[in-house]
Amino acid sequence: MDKWLWAARFFKTRSMAARACELGRIECKGQPAKPAREVHAGDQLQVKSASGDFQVEVLGLSEMRGPAAVARTLYRETEQSRELRLKVAEERKAMPHFEALHAGKPSKRNRREMDRLRGRL
Repeated sequence: MDKWLWAARFFKTRSMAARACELGRIECKGQPAKPAREVHAGDQLQVKSASGDFQVEVLGLSEMRGPAAVARTLYRETEQSRELRLKVAEERKAMPHFEALHAGKPSKRNRREMDRLRGRL
């Protein structure tokens, strides 16, 4: 399982794929999959990763990690899964974006703005 997930480019390393299996983020036919589980063509997998939740059908097997174009031929994502991922991506884009705090001491201008906001003129 971990080798196929790595070859299909769901995870960057085999150890990350194995860890996802151990944490129960990979399901095969509705049951949690172990890293050593054999993958067969026609299996239905549910993969939860940082890039989203995928429901895929295994079309081919590979022991080697190849280019992304080849990796996409190893599985077919369901329409329902694709629509849900696109919907979540749209919601994420609509969320307000906050700037990270500046590291270090505020500038004189920033300090004046903070004082003005706090009512200390």
